[in-house]
Amino acid sequence: MNKYAVYKNAYGMYCYKYADSLEQVEGTGFEGLIREEQLPVVFDDKGGYYKFDPKDHHFVEIIESDNKYPLPLEKMFRHNDPAFKLGWISPDGDTYSCEYHSHNKCAESIVRTFYPKSKFPELTLHRKGWIEVIDSWDGKEKTHNRYVHSELGAITQKQADKLFDLGLYERPEVQALISSCEGNW
Repeated sequence: MNKYAVYKNAYGMYCYKYADSLEQVEGTGFEGLIREEQLPVVFDDKGGYYKFDPKDHHFVEIIESDNKYPLPLEKMFRHNDPAFKLGWISPDGDTYSCEYHSHNKCAESIVRTFYPKSKFPELTLHRKGWIEVIDSWDGKEKTHNRYVHSELGAITQKQADKLFDLGLYERPEVQALISSCEGNW
């Protein structure tokens, strides 16, 4: 059974492998490098580790799991969050929130949950009619903007309704998508 430290952020939760004994360090590549007095440690998703701090304001709990992905999709990426800003919108209008740099991780979790035999997460979602709301900031603009992207060049009526609820209905790309496919609704 593996241990994981669970953390929260504005978009959901994430977890890192946790070790509080040298036996749990086995198989991590850090055997012989981490000493007992350094424990407990957390292995981040960038190939490193750091000292576990239970007072970290993002820390939630320690869990045990044998699953490769111990947190379900809805915990990792908030589902139908009223504060949705960026992320993925299903053809049925369901949203999954993510940070501007984690659309791929979110797509991986969605595909793992709904389309487990698929191999290319973002491509799968696009082909299944999902749309993504991305950050369009180019580093020069004073403010960040949101951009709605549909690989298929189409959206469903439920997606259009959701974009209205999110205040994105008047965006030029959304209006173009609506005008190109509202006759099919």
